[in-house]
Order: sequence, then C-alpha cells, then structure tokens
Amino acid sequence: MQRHIPAFAAALAILAACQSTGGLFGKQQSPFAPDLDSSSEDSVDGLIVGHRLMAAGEYELALKAYHRAASERGATVDVYSAIGSANLHLGRLGQAETNLRNAIDIDETFVPAWNNLGVVLMEKGEVSEASQVFQTAFALDSGRTDAIRENLRRALAIRDNPDYADSQEEEFSLVRRGGGVYLLLTVK
Repeated sequence: MQRHIPAFAAALAILAACQSTGGLFGKQQSPFAPDLDSSSEDSVDGLIVGHRLMAAGEYELALKAYHRAASERGATVDVYSAIGSANLHLGRLGQAETNLRNAIDIDETFVPAWNNLGVVLMEKGEVSEASQVFQTAFALDSGRTDAIRENLRRALAIRDNPDYADSQEEEFSLVRRGGGVYLLLTVK
C-alpha cells in the first residue's frame, strides 16, 4: 500500500523551508516592525536621530536616542556632548555639567562641549567660571562662531557688572557639531 502525503502537509513543509531560508525571494518579509538590531545596515545613527529630535524640541526622546548612540558607538566626545546638551534642555544641570566635562576630558579641543559647559555654568549662576570656559571655547574656535563670541561677551558683562544680568533678558546659545558644521540652538 502506497502512502500519500496530504496536500496541506506538503504546503506546511514548503512554508517551513521558506521561513528558514529567508522566504521565496531570498529576503524574509514581515508585516511587523523590524527588531531594534543596531547592527542592521538599515538602522539610523542615534546621534542623527537625537539631533533631529532636539531641533524639534523633543529633548527626552533625544536623550534616549543619544543613549542608543552611546551603546552603539561607545562613550565618544560627540555622544557625551549631545547627552549633556539634552540634559541642559531638560533642566538637569548637574547631569549636563558632568556629561560636558566628560566630553572635554576625552577631547580638550572640542569647542561645542566647552561652549555648552559655559551655558550650564551660567544657568547655575557660576558666572566667573563660565566666563573662563567661554574664553577657552572662543580661543579654540579662533573667534569664528558668532554665538560663542556673543556668549563670551554676555558672560564678561555679567561678571563685571552683576546688574547687567537683571536688565537683560537675553539667552545663551548652545552649539553642536554635526557634519563639521555648527548648528545654533537657543536655551529656553
């Protein structure tokens, strides 16, 4: 007596084979979102995502993207500086200061970290140290960035005349490096 495989069993065997080999067309298609596999060639850099979220005012989400970048890239100067800037926007001044100082420890010539540390120190009311930090940023930048020059000018004016701060409603500017270009963000 000859045994016949039912048609549905054959279909299941073919489907199982397709699943294990990546599908009929060589690439597995799924109706579900892809896994959070950061090694995927399709994944987007966490720093880029974070910068876009910062520009959109989504600081908490940006911070999460920066932490993802840290897990992918490691603790780089760009990552520490970005995390510090996000923490500053979230009002977490102590964390922002720590992150920005860590960035400077990695690269003492990283201008955005110096400038943003100055902004944190101004927010904390540490005007004298902020003035020194802005001077360092200005010197490293060779005076090319208007925002850094303006931050230094304001910090020196406040340091030399404390009443100046009461009469001015101006805000200090953050800078970040992205593709070799400084992008200005204002602190709110």
